[in-house]
Amino acid sequence: MNACAGRTIQHNDASAPAPTVIRRDDTQAGYVVLAGLPNAGKSTLLNALVGDYLSIVTSKAQTTWQRVVGIRTEGPTQMIFLDTPGIVSSAELFHRSMVAEAEGARTEADVVIGVVDGAAGMSRRRLGVLEDFLGRVECPAALAVNKSDLAGFDAAAGRHLADRLGLPSHVVSARRGAGLDALLAFVRDNLPAGPFLYPEDDIAAAPTRFFVQELVRETVFEHYRQEIPYAVAVKVEEFRETEDPVYIAAVLYVERKSQKGIVVGRGGRGIRRLGSDARRRIEHFLGRRVYLDLWVKVWEGWRRKNEGLMKFGYVIPDDDA
Repeated sequence: MNACAGRTIQHNDASAPAPTVIRRDDTQAGYVVLAGLPNAGKSTLLNALVGDYLSIVTSKAQTTWQRVVGIRTEGPTQMIFLDTPGIVSSAELFHRSMVAEAEGARTEADVVIGVVDGAAGMSRRRLGVLEDFLGRVECPAALAVNKSDLAGFDAAAGRHLADRLGLPSHVVSARRGAGLDALLAFVRDNLPAGPFLYPEDDIAAAPTRFFVQELVRETVFEHYRQEIPYAVAVKVEEFRETEDPVYIAAVLYVERKSQKGIVVGRGGRGIRRLGSDARRRIEHFLGRRVYLDLWVKVWEGWRRKNEGLMKFGYVIPDDDA
């Protein structure tokens, strides 16, 4: 999980330089979008394709709220993978924000990989949202039928979807790494010729703060149940890399006072346990000791407000902009 050990996270915040263009005569580079329904295993697939733990993974659906960029450079080829939020049909602002994130990535893609959970027994009706999304893709695309390692796996629904769309399909297990060579070969065969967009050693394109926020949010998903994980946004307010240990202050925003009480826990036990587990993950990621200072604040209904989405970097749907 230590993405910093010997390799580089590209900082794309306002103060960072633009991506470095590396010019060669024989290179190819492009954006590869991973799209699918919630809990299809897109984040696990991104981590497996890149070879590092960049996109958080939990047993709960709809964990990815923003695109996560992972970079795989091998020989003359640079693949820039975009893990996107699960595609859902919902009138709620926050869900529409996540769909807008996926739609925006689709328009930037050089290659699209639709990811289907082959162990979920999904009907054609449930796959309809993904079918509509993939049907509007204008670049080379393929379908990855994931979770072949699980009992009850059946590739039939995914293959039928691929047949209807005229796409090649690949049976894979992101968790075990099975079937990924053929999927990568498809990507290589369809990437455009062009210079590298990032230095060869980079594996991600986001500020370190982003990954810290995601690791805290991942810990929230694992510690709390029901609506709590989906009501918590994380914002790093201070990040002092020059100190030892690294000082990080982060605020967890919840939507109701009752949720704050649950997160903090009796006598503060909940937030202490959360902080301890999150700190260990962040230390492993950074490869350094960390002092993590967590606070919990209430922002009533932040997911239903444009200003809430903007504060945490989420996309505002076009019809609400």
